[in-house]
Amino acid sequence: MRPVIALVGRPNVGKSTLFNRLTRTRDALVADEPGLTRDRQYGHADINDRECILIDTGGISGDEQGIDTLMAGQSLLAMEEADVVLFLVDARSGIAPSDEMIVKHLRNLAKPSFLVVNKIDGLDADNVISDFYSLGFGEPYGIAAVHGRGVRVLMEKVAAEFPEQQLIEQEENEDEDDSDKPIKMAVVGRPNVGKSTLVNRMLGEERVIVYDMPGTTRDSIYIEMERRERKYTLIDTAGVRRRGKVKETVEKFSVIKTLKAIDDAHVVIMLLDAREGIVEQDMSLLSYILSSGRSLVLAINKWDGMEAEQRHAVKDKLSRRLMFVDFAEWFYISALHGTGVGDLFSAVESAYRSARVKMNTTKLTQWLAEAQ
Repeated sequence: MRPVIALVGRPNVGKSTLFNRLTRTRDALVADEPGLTRDRQYGHADINDRECILIDTGGISGDEQGIDTLMAGQSLLAMEEADVVLFLVDARSGIAPSDEMIVKHLRNLAKPSFLVVNKIDGLDADNVISDFYSLGFGEPYGIAAVHGRGVRVLMEKVAAEFPEQQLIEQEENEDEDDSDKPIKMAVVGRPNVGKSTLVNRMLGEERVIVYDMPGTTRDSIYIEMERRERKYTLIDTAGVRRRGKVKETVEKFSVIKTLKAIDDAHVVIMLLDAREGIVEQDMSLLSYILSSGRSLVLAINKWDGMEAEQRHAVKDKLSRRLMFVDFAEWFYISALHGTGVGDLFSAVESAYRSARVKMNTTKLTQWLAEAQ
């Protein structure tokens, strides 16, 4: 599992600059959520030969309402779920009340955290950095994210705090029979598109026996299930509830859970809301799925009750905006009533099989020759 690094701090301390330097990009993925004063970014970074998930959480302003805003709440949630936290402060503006609030929260979490003093370029670094010892949060690390100064040393320290990398089975061994191995599938999507409803509908198919495997508060739940003699592992990010007790409520959207689930799945079921159409956050998740090399199945939910003309308009718009994933199977479903849900299982297995096809050199050479 890739370790997760969260960049936290008040607005304009240089989190996005450090994010772009570590991910080596300036077109980071964006998750736009209602109520946020700025977009949250997330992507992959290679730290000391270890691939990581990097989250730029947005700022905590420290005003009388700041800690209660959705933006601040998402930042605090990211701190709780990350493996390592980089707490950025501004060398030029000094310590602010919001910095002290963040320190207090991080102390309560008791997890690997680093105090990063950014924007030391052009300043007496030693003198400026010493001022931040008063936060009582350990040794401050001075950097200039815009130029890269001090970043390498900092990240070497960060890498030492990563959880030990678990040995992963070599599932790619072509001599092994995959038929007995569970297909790991993750249901992902932005808040309130119906993930909880779909997960529980899938678990209810064919009266499957469900085993909840213990996890931690920051991890998704891995649920072993079987349908028509085929084993699956359903990676639940929305929070499964016992059958009969599920109510559609506003979800607490965890970007970290979602990204981890994508990275660990064989096949990702991307859930879209037919009534709302596709938004930038959907496009961002799709881009992340593709960059992670995962198989994809698209499910357009809440299809029930729509007029024929409205359905036609939705299909037309989705076809135009999702041309770049036309290789994936699409299904128009109602998670609430179960319409089309059963078809997702066969699509998941088909996508899994297609992704694991082994092509010999002769066949590849023949195809290349035919394409020219």
